[in-house]
Amino acid sequence: MAKYLPNANPAESGYATGYMFASVLADTLKRCGDDLTRENIMRQAASIKDLEVPLLVPGSRVNSTPTDFYPVKDLQMSRMEGGHWIAFGPLMSRNDR
Repeated sequence: MAKYLPNANPAESGYATGYMFASVLADTLKRCGDDLTRENIMRQAASIKDLEVPLLVPGSRVNSTPTDFYPVKDLQMSRMEGGHWIAFGPLMSRNDR
């Protein structure tokens, strides 16, 4: 961020969120190959399996199906200590994916 957005506040979560969304989009478009029709893009977006995304909680994966577009079902508890969030405990996942 210091190179490309020198005046931006790196503590703002929107930048990290945008980067993660862009990573998923880039992977989806790569899997489309030369067929960039809406139909194929939607098919690829609806069939993401265990995609690791930079900045996502370590061990968490992005998954989607044609009937489930909720891509991240993992979380990790954290607490504020000394002005920073500290993760603790195991990664928790919903069982319905």
